[in-house]
Amino acid sequence: MGMAASQARFLGLTARLNNVEFEAQQIHQQRTSLSNKSASYYSDLLGLAVPVAPSVDAYTQTVYTFDDGALTNQITSMVANTNGTYTVSYLKTWDDDFAIVAATPSIVTHTTGSDYLIGTQYLRKAGDADDPHIGDDAYYMSLDATTQRPKLIAQETDLAAKVLSELGLTSGDVYVRYVENTTTGEYEPIFYLKKDFEAAPAGNGIYDSNGHSINNINAYKVGTKQRMEEVIGVAGCQFEQDATGRYININIPNVGKYALTTNTITDQDAYDDAMNQYEYDKAIYDQSIADINAKIEIVQAEDKNLELRLKQLDTEHNAIQTERDQVKELIKKNVDSSFKTFG
Repeated sequence: MGMAASQARFLGLTARLNNVEFEAQQIHQQRTSLSNKSASYYSDLLGLAVPVAPSVDAYTQTVYTFDDGALTNQITSMVANTNGTYTVSYLKTWDDDFAIVAATPSIVTHTTGSDYLIGTQYLRKAGDADDPHIGDDAYYMSLDATTQRPKLIAQETDLAAKVLSELGLTSGDVYVRYVENTTTGEYEPIFYLKKDFEAAPAGNGIYDSNGHSINNINAYKVGTKQRMEEVIGVAGCQFEQDATGRYININIPNVGKYALTTNTITDQDAYDDAMNQYEYDKAIYDQSIADINAKIEIVQAEDKNLELRLKQLDTEHNAIQTERDQVKELIKKNVDSSFKTFG
C-alpha cells in the first residue's frame, strides 16, 4: 500500500472511530435519561398511598340502655363531674299504637259536583253528621243511632285533627271511609285530605275523561309508629359498675334507679360505605401500580436495546482501532523507508 493510500485509509478509519465514539456517547446519554425516568417511576411507586381496609371496630360502639315501663331509653351522652356524678342525656323510644300512618293509596272517581268515590263507596267529611253521603255509609248506618253514631262522629273529629297535626297542617277538610279488616273482621277508618283528591284548581286531583284520578291519592289510618324524644343534660346521675368496670345500674335524680343493658351496635351502612370506598381506592391503587410497572418495563426494554447496541459499537470500535493501529504502523514504516532512501 502506497503512502497516499495509507494516509487516506488512516483518515477514513479515524473518522469511523470518531463516529463510533460519538454514537456511544449518545447512547450513554440516552441510557442516563432512561435511568432518570426509571428512578422517577420508582419514586411514583413509593409515593402511592396504600389503601387500608376499614376495621369494623371503628364503626362499632357500646351502647347502654334501660327500660322504664313501655319506654326504652338509650344513653347518648355521659359527662363525668368532679363530684363523682354524671350529666347524662338519653333518647326515649316508644311505640305509639294510636299514631297516624300511611295507608295504601287509592284511585278516586269524581262523579258530579263534590261527589268522590273509591270503588262504589262515597267519601264523606270526617266528623260531620250532616254530610249528604253519610246515609251511604253502610258501617255508620249499622250503628245504634242513639249512642254509637254520636260516639263515632266525635272519634272521627279527634282523628281528623290528629291527621292534620301529623302532616304538619293547621287546617283543611279530612274525609273518611270505612274498610273491613279481613284479619279482625272489624271496620277501620281510612282518611283522605280533601285537597289531595279534589279536582284542580281547588285541589291536587287530576282526572281523566271518565272521572278516574290519574294520580294515586294518599291515604292515612290509625297504626303503630315509633316515637322518640331526647332528654338532654340530666345532672347528678350516678352509675354502678361491676368488677370488670362495666356499668350495670343508673340512678337518675327524681326519676329512679334502673338496670342497664349493654349492647354492641355496628353502623353497618357506614361500614359498608367505607368498605366500598376501600374497594374503589384499592382498584385505583392496583391500576396505578400496573400502569407504572408497564412504563418501567418499556424503559427497561429500551435500555436493553441500547446496551446491545453499545456492545456492538464496542466490538466495532476495537476492530477499527486495531486496523487503524496497523495502518499507522505501516505509515511509520513507509516514512522510515523514505528517509533512508534520501539519507
